[in-house]
Amino acid sequence: MAQDNRPPQEHEFTEELAFSGLEQEHLQWRDLRRVRLRVSADLGACPMTVREVLALQRGSIVPLSKLAGETADLYLNEVPLGKGEVVVLGDTLHVRIAEVAGATELDLAEYE
Repeated sequence: MAQDNRPPQEHEFTEELAFSGLEQEHLQWRDLRRVRLRVSADLGACPMTVREVLALQRGSIVPLSKLAGETADLYLNEVPLGKGEVVVLGDTLHVRIAEVAGATELDLAEYE
């Protein structure tokens, strides 16, 4: 492999922005209304041995650590969002929001 023995030269780099046409535009809160987020609820957990997991089959019941009527922790993209009450409507589970972390009624009214 041939070596390049030329002395180093000065070079000036220029910065190029990937979104070059957007520096004059500003995003507004309303622009975020279509962003899809994942909301999840922690309904409980239970410790199981490998033997117990291998014995699971269709119809098996896994006991969770939360009791009926307890609040469930809510997460927004895996970040704590608040607490809610699990309710059954028809054949599906839903969560009634009871508390939003760090928010007051006045804070929430601003975004309605």
